[in-house]
Amino acid sequence: MFKTAVLAALICLASSAHAVNLGSKHALLIDEDTGAVMLEKNSNDIVPIASLTKLMTAMVVLDAHPDMDENITITEDDVDMLKHSSSRVPVGTSFTRAALLELALMSSDNRAAHALARSYPGGMDAFLSGVRTKAMELGLRRTNIEEPTGLSPHNTSTAVDLSRIAMAASRYPEIARITTSSNDLIDVDGAPTQYRNTNHLVGHHGWDILLSKTGFTREAGRCLVMRVQAAGRHAIMVLLNASGSAARTMDAMNLQRVITGEPMIAAAVRVKHRKPATRVARATARRGHGHRLS
Repeated sequence: MFKTAVLAALICLASSAHAVNLGSKHALLIDEDTGAVMLEKNSNDIVPIASLTKLMTAMVVLDAHPDMDENITITEDDVDMLKHSSSRVPVGTSFTRAALLELALMSSDNRAAHALARSYPGGMDAFLSGVRTKAMELGLRRTNIEEPTGLSPHNTSTAVDLSRIAMAASRYPEIARITTSSNDLIDVDGAPTQYRNTNHLVGHHGWDILLSKTGFTREAGRCLVMRVQAAGRHAIMVLLNASGSAARTMDAMNLQRVITGEPMIAAAVRVKHRKPATRVARATARRGHGHRLS
């Protein structure tokens, strides 16, 4: 654990020698066990955070201790009318709250996240009040969340605040388990349907990931937060506004190399992405290029 004052001081002292090699515009790497900042780049800038928002959504929902077996039906209210992003969660389909949490975190589905907030005890207004309370509890002084999905560019934060969110989220066993699952079968109208993690590093050889969440919108760029274990250390990684998935992956690999003490790599290393298992998934993946917001 690290204290806020120590973290702030260390950020000011953090070396920028490595940061020049990062494609992400904002980055932070913290040794969780000591609180030492191992790398930082523009870590106090306030920027859109896209679907990294969903970590806060999940914590606020779980803090309310709702019935996770309760069935919730996806409605037109849950459809994204702002960015018209794709979804594999059909309107009219009912899911347990537990399944919606899994879809929102692992597959980063926006309808699932919205349905979780809509069905929060007291409704959306009560949910947003819960978000504000959670932000105060975590000391998030530069974080603003106006809706549960991250689609709004007004959902903003800093790499520093996101490191706190990631550490807090990692203490929820459900969030840690879901975000580190590479895929799962979820019942959709009686048909087992495979959903995959939006972070292709999850389950990838050489990675011990303890928490993960990706994000993407046009305003936010490619974003990623992870809690990882490497070289006997626990670390928090935050990467914001990378230009593309390959750049984000390369940055994550470089941060891992900072942890292990290896030289940073100068060019992107191609990670073999898993192919969608079904024709529907392949079509969704193709349509989602440039439109899939996670």
